Amino acid sequence: MEEKFRLAVGVMGNAASMLLYAAPMLTFSRVIRKKSTEEFSCVPYIIALSNCFLYTWYGLPVVSYKWENFPVVTINGLGILFELSFIMIYFYYASANGKASYFFTSSHPICSNNILYKKVAMLTIPVILLCCLIAILSALVFHDHPHRKAFVGSIGLVASVAMYGSPLVAMKQVILTKSVEFMPFYLSLFSFLASSLWMAYGLLGHDLFLASPNLVGSPLGILQLLLYCKYRKSAIPEEPQKWDLESHFEKPLQNRRVNEENEEKPVQYLKVKEETDDETTQHLHVAVTDANNDKM
Repeated sequence: MEEKFRLAVGVMGNAASMLLYAAPMLTFSRVIRKKSTEEFSCVPYIIALSNCFLYTWYGLPVVSYKWENFPVVTINGLGILFELSFIMIYFYYASANGKASYFFTSSHPICSNNILYKKVAMLTIPVILLCCLIAILSALVFHDHPHRKAFVGSIGLVASVAMYGSPLVAMKQVILTKSVEFMPFYLSLFSFLASSLWMAYGLLGHDLFLASPNLVGSPLGILQLLLYCKYRKSAIPEEPQKWDLESHFEKPLQNRRVNEENEEKPVQYLKVKEETDDETTQHLHVAVTDANNDKM
């Protein structure tokens, strides 16, 4: 009975984790639409990729006993596909905009997006190689399941805590800007649900390597939701001046008066007359003349 209940919790954890891994689709649809990575960071997705690699390997019969952690394998295998897709999209749009965006350091122009996509590559490739190395070492160096689980699980625990802790960067930005624009709500919600369910799954199976990181992830998920509730009304709309194009009467009174004066008078220009009283002093007189009067 306990094993069936644990399996049911694992299935619910799979559903919540699938929503968690799919939640950034909203973020990346915006990246594709705007053809820019804006202020979004790729670090959480790279850390999530390492977490998925390690726990997929952890759940396989090579490390775990038979298929005792089959739900862990299925969802993290799917997570690998999601995270790789997101990182590739991020990499593409970071490099695509590299030729047009510049910032200046000292006297040398440096292409900021060019540096950005190089950093993405420099972070992603070592993470993948490290995960492969861990898998090889665990299979060759350790010869029984308990030691393999301890080795892979310890490293996976660190990666999982880092994955749940990576939104701290976004949380800091929310506090500084008082805007939740770059901390999506659904990502925070599904992070809380997934970590809570996997914590229960690990405790039911007496597996500390599954339960421990989620003891960190669940409170962080709650904190993200609290921040979202506090700052959600401060979010800046994407088109703050859309009303300006829709109705002239929705503009402030001061703007309407300026526009009405501009409609009554033609375009004005400046005519500068120079008069010299002596060799050392010059006086400039500026005359403002209407265009129609000048033509007359």
